[in-house]
Amino acid sequence: CWSKSNGPKRGIEKAVEIVVSDLKKQSQVVEVGSKKIEQVASISANNDKGTGKLIAEAFGKVGKEGVITVEEAKSTETYVEVVEGMQFDRGFQSPYFVTNTDKMITELDNPYILLCEKKISVMKDLLPILEPVAQSGKPLLIISEEVDGEALATLVVNKIRGSLKVAAVKAPGFGDRRKAMLEDIAILTGGTVISEETGTKLEDATIHLLGKAERVSIDKDNTTIVNGFGDKKYIQARVNQIKSQI
Repeated sequence: CWSKSNGPKRGIEKAVEIVVSDLKKQSQVVEVGSKKIEQVASISANNDKGTGKLIAEAFGKVGKEGVITVEEAKSTETYVEVVEGMQFDRGFQSPYFVTNTDKMITELDNPYILLCEKKISVMKDLLPILEPVAQSGKPLLIISEEVDGEALATLVVNKIRGSLKVAAVKAPGFGDRRKAMLEDIAILTGGTVISEETGTKLEDATIHLLGKAERVSIDKDNTTIVNGFGDKKYIQARVNQIKSQI
């Protein structure tokens, strides 16, 4: 019999602690390259050993730090493809940026990528960038502290009208962590972070400061950048630096 006087909330919380603790004791670490990854993946794929083998292969190639996504192939073949890229936990700032309403995702092919440390509220600050990007016919991804007010409203209107294929997401992290992650994206895409530290201002920015990538996919929670156009040498150096810090 449950009642307030019996303290059911405290009882449930205590039970949860015990169960979680017991599960941790029973759990086993599955290392990359282990046959167990294939076994678990096969069971999760309705006992499809072929799919399980492919998933294990994917983990083997990208390691535990990698990101694995599933996409529809252009042929009947199912295969694993490894590409340079990154994913961070920020989604589109407005559902109006969605390009695939069935999957509720934004897909940008060969986009320019604007990286800005500050908040963007005034549309006139974006015009020096928007005009040449619109003329190029390529999409634009804006990653900044936030796009709001007049700037966000105008971008949405341009997207709906079809005059500009654009999306905006908030930069990942906070404080110094955000600065570091913006620099990661800049190295990956070959762009420059517009900030006081780099001595650049948004209203003076040119298209040459923008990064580029082969593809960007955004849902309500995450942004994935695939095959950035940054220098491979700098990308690998940054990867090695991050690994040494882990």
